[in-house]
This record gives sequence, structure tokens and C-alpha cells, in this order.
Amino acid sequence: MSESTSRWALVLGASSGFGEAACRAYAAAGWDIFGVHLDRKQGLAHVEEIVAAIRRAGRAAHFFNMNAADHEKRPEAVARMRELAGGRPVGALLHSLAFGTLKPFIADDPKEAMSPQQMDMTLDVMAHSLVYWTQDLVRAGLFARGSRIFAMTSAGDHVVWKAYGAVSAAKCALESHIRQLAVELAPLGVTANAIKGGVTDTPALRKIPGNEGLIESALARNPAGRLTTPDDVARCLVALSVPGCDWLSGSILHVDGGEDVAG
Repeated sequence: MSESTSRWALVLGASSGFGEAACRAYAAAGWDIFGVHLDRKQGLAHVEEIVAAIRRAGRAAHFFNMNAADHEKRPEAVARMRELAGGRPVGALLHSLAFGTLKPFIADDPKEAMSPQQMDMTLDVMAHSLVYWTQDLVRAGLFARGSRIFAMTSAGDHVVWKAYGAVSAAKCALESHIRQLAVELAPLGVTANAIKGGVTDTPALRKIPGNEGLIESALARNPAGRLTTPDDVARCLVALSVPGCDWLSGSILHVDGGEDVAG
């Protein structure tokens, strides 16, 4: 893929986990990268490592350290991306934002239970922000026929995990948004699919109460005898971004080695 014909991959949640792996995989496949992440000073050194790896692959990398759910900064970032894109489209948008409140709905101490503000924030970041980024990218003319939208979901959309209620609701909403976007964007030739990865040892997983049990269960259940890795998912994303997948849209795609059906 030459500089004149390559597309951009825009990764929301680019500094770790699935997002980091996707940045590296797309760059290795010849894509230029826009990354959106939210990191304080201690995390910026790792972001610089990711950017350096992309550039060593001979690709452009422009990262934005911002809250992806900030309704004022998002349009500014999209406008800047349009300037940097050089007339080339965003061929793949990956929504991989893992920032939400992990609390039970019911607790003896009201302070330990989910609040309205925490519920709204979780759904806004982990689900609704996909719609708003998509709206801005369409308005900016950054999507083209053949562009892809991917959103990371999980088995938590139907399995109850401790303190995962708000995130589970966000995953269900995210899948609904994907279906709606798939229909509304079909006339533009843009596809939208949700990616349901298997249990993956990422920083986001480690924040879930009882994550050790989730890991043990997945290891026992997965037919391959191992956990899913971010690279497993990233390689599938790149493969799904080729022209031959133009007719795949509105789906929830399991990238888990058969883990879900074996359960």
C-alpha cells in the first residue's frame, strides 16, 4: 500500500490492550494511524513507544491525548485529522474504549452502589461515543466507500460478572449502535461490526473484580487451551478490512477461538 493510496486507521483507546495491538497491526499492514488515548505523564512513555514502532514500519502516526467522550474536543480532533489526512480517508475506525465504573447496582452502603452519574458516564464513554465519533467523521467527509467501523464488545453482554452491570449495559448498547450504524451507513458503502473477543489478559480485565476467576474459567473452557490475545484480535481486524469483506455488516463477530460456544 503506497503513501498515495493508503488509508488511515483511527483507533479510540490506542495506548493499551486491543487498541495498541490494532495500531501496530494496521501499521505493519501499510496503514497510517490516528490514535486517541487518555494518559497521564506516567503512561506517555509507552505511547511514545507505540508511535515509534508505527514510524519504524514506515507509516505516519498522529496521536491525540484526550478524553474521547469530550464533546468539545472531539470535533476539534476530527478537524485536525482532516487536515493531516491529506485527502485520504479513514478506512477503519476501531472503538476500543474501556473506561467505566465497576460497582454493583445494589449495596448496603449507597456510596458503594452505582450512581446515576456513574451509569451515564459508563454508557457515554463505552457505547454512545461511537455514534458521536461516527457522526463527526461522516460530516468531515473522512469516510469513503469501503471504510470499516469496528467496536469491541465482550461476553459480558450476556454473562453476569461481579460489578460489571454498567459495562454490560454499555456493551449491549454498543452492539445496538453497531446494528443501527450498519443500516444507516450502507448507502455510503461503510460497514459496521462488533468484535467479541474472548477473555484477554489486558489492563481493563485486571480492573474487573474477580478477574482471576474469569481467566481460570476461560482457560478451562477455550478449546485451544489458552486465552485470547490482543494480537489475535488485531490480526482479524486487519483481515476484515480488505475489500472482499464489503458485504459483512451489522454482525457480532466472535474472535475467541471457540471459547463462547464451548462454554
